[in-house]
Amino acid sequence: MFISSAYAQAAAGAGDTQSTLISMLPLVLMFVVLYFVMIRPQMKRQKEHKAMIEALAKGDEIVTAGGFLGKVSKIGETYIGVELASGMEVQMQRTAVVQVLPKGTIK
Repeated sequence: MFISSAYAQAAAGAGDTQSTLISMLPLVLMFVVLYFVMIRPQMKRQKEHKAMIEALAKGDEIVTAGGFLGKVSKIGETYIGVELASGMEVQMQRTAVVQVLPKGTIK
């Protein structure tokens, strides 16, 4: 009395495959949009940052991730020497460089 009768459904036909593909379409479209809006620009920024770090030269004026402005005084494989003030030099990782400034910016 409390349980209603259950009936078997008809076997899956050819129309089910098409409806499954249509139901998957929004999910696929979300991944495509995610790729073009987020992933691709991030990969482009990473590539530009890597090229900037590899092109560092002695005498370049830089901004670090901590916000310090300095001039590159030594170049190593993974570390660079940065002169923050006259006579004050620090060692930091190359990846901490955020931006290379135009020459003459730091006085």
